[in-house]
Parts: sequence; C-alpha cells; structure tokens
Amino acid sequence: MRYKLLGKTGVKVSALAFGTMPFGGDVDEATARALYARCRDAGINHFDCADVYNSGRAEALLGRLTADARDELILSTKAYFPTSADPNARGASRYHLVRALEASLRRLGTDRVDLFYLHRFDDHADLEGTLRALEDLVRAGKVLYPAVSNFAAWQVARALGHAERLGFAPIVCMQPMYNLAKRQAEVELLPLAAAEQLGVFPYNPLGGGLLAWRYTEGMPDAGRIVDNKMYRTRYGDPAQLELAARFAALARELGHHPATLAVA
Repeated sequence: MRYKLLGKTGVKVSALAFGTMPFGGDVDEATARALYARCRDAGINHFDCADVYNSGRAEALLGRLTADARDELILSTKAYFPTSADPNARGASRYHLVRALEASLRRLGTDRVDLFYLHRFDDHADLEGTLRALEDLVRAGKVLYPAVSNFAAWQVARALGHAERLGFAPIVCMQPMYNLAKRQAEVELLPLAAAEQLGVFPYNPLGGGLLAWRYTEGMPDAGRIVDNKMYRTRYGDPAQLELAARFAALARELGHHPATLAVA
C-alpha cells in the first residue's frame, strides 16, 4: 500500500480509504468484519463514516471493528444531515455539532475523531460560529482536524479565509463527489485543493458501481443504481450506462478490471 500526506498535516494516510456507508444496512456485521480484515491486510489505515449512515449503526459497527487498533487508524465521521425528528438535530450550528460529535464518539467507542467533516454547507448557520465550534472541539481534543464535504469551491474558500483570519484550526481536506463519470470537481475544487494543499478524499469513486462491471450490459435486475433512487438519478441514465460499457471495454483492452482502472 502506498501512503500519502494528508494535506499539510504531516499525517500519512493510505492511498485508498474505506467508506463504511453500507455498514449496519446492506452489509451485516460478519461481512463488515471480513471487509475490514481485508482492508487491514492490504495496509489501509483510513476508514470513513458519518453519523447518518444507517441511523448510526455504521459508526457503532466501525467502532467495534477498530477498537483493538484505534491508535493505528485514521477515523473520520461527519455531521449535518438530520439524525432525528428534532428540528435542531441537523445543520452546522454549535448546538448540533457538539451534540452530534458526542453521539458519534459514543458509537465509535473512542475519545476523538481524526477528521470531522461538515457533511454539507449550512446556509442558515453563521460560518464563523460554525468554525468557532470546530475550534473548540479541536482544543478539547475531541477532533484532530476539521474537514468539509459537498462544499462548493467558494464555500471552501470562505471557510479557509475565515479560519485563517480568526486563527482557528484550518480545514485540512475536502470530500467531493468525483469519478470518471462525474468530473465537476476538476473545474474548481481540485485546483483549489492543489493551491491550498488540501487533502482530497473523493466519494463514489466507482460511481455507485457504474464503473465496476455490473452495468456493462445495461441495467441489471438488482444493484445500488437499480434499488436506490438517489443513485439511480445520479448514475442511471442511458448516457451513463453507455459510458460504463465503453469504459469496461477500454479496461478489458488494457488488461485491467474496470474497478481497478477507475481508481488508478
């Protein structure tokens, strides 16, 4: 496994991270344990989660899996999306972020997370207040590094500027949607990340399975793009399926599995 520097932090993370969104849902504990063991055998040291993944079950399962090797791993989680019917159990207010992190720490069975992502930009919360809450969580030792996901480039730039002006812990990385079928991040986000030396951890690197092998003959009977409305909207149109077939043909021509080529 190759290891890369996480932005300007000096921390080394595996070139591949493992996302745990299906844990506690489509992926049961036995399967999760097998996947985790495979990752560790391959040298992966970065595992990504979020509080909303299967109503917290993903975090709880990840916590059980990583308990014996916690200090060897980089764990990340996120907060923003609703976690209950409580109107305040969402967003990037101090009120929600503090409560969300405490709940995540309990489920993960740890005293800190290495990366804490704002899962989305909050138009209704004062950005300085959000950054101050993150700064306080960093000072308390409960968060090592703040991060952002699903932010536009201008939103990342604002957060970086405010944090620098206020002397707060900086945003160290971003998590955009990025794969060979969805390349919008190349326009502004990736150039910004390069200029500011931010780490980039793309999600959906296989396009929800589109860039693996399952969709080379059109839409199968089952699969994430078939069964999940969000993924069907994102990747299920005819143009995307045609792209998948052409990409799989190129992978065969080059002697690679499509999934391997997609993350190369």
